[in-house]
Amino acid sequence: QVQLVESGGGLVQAGGSLRLSCAASGRIFSVNAMGWYRQAPGKQRELVATISSGGSTNYADSVKGRFTISRDNGRNTVYLQMNSLKPEDTAVYYCYSRIFVGLLTGDDYWGQGTQVTVSS
Repeated sequence: QVQLVESGGGLVQAGGSLRLSCAASGRIFSVNAMGWYRQAPGKQRELVATISSGGSTNYADSVKGRFTISRDNGRNTVYLQMNSLKPEDTAVYYCYSRIFVGLLTGDDYWGQGTQVTVSS
């Protein structure tokens, strides 16, 4: 059983910062890609940022220059540092990870989501 546990969401004023964390636990052979998605009310879930096992990153245009994704491979943890937050960043944020539980067995796993609310 593999699970992702998220933390760090909350309420912050516009221009403020938050740091999200997501740790994978369970029977894990290796962790491949990790990332963050978000979903606002009435909108589809969208990609925020991803990071490969080698450290290559990708960001949505809406967060470039403000958000930074990183990972700690020793702790199977991915982070999202969010600076200069805007009200339009308000959403439920979900962490994601491509995890191999065996040499040839890999699948996608999701956290339960954490609410980020940015007030104006």
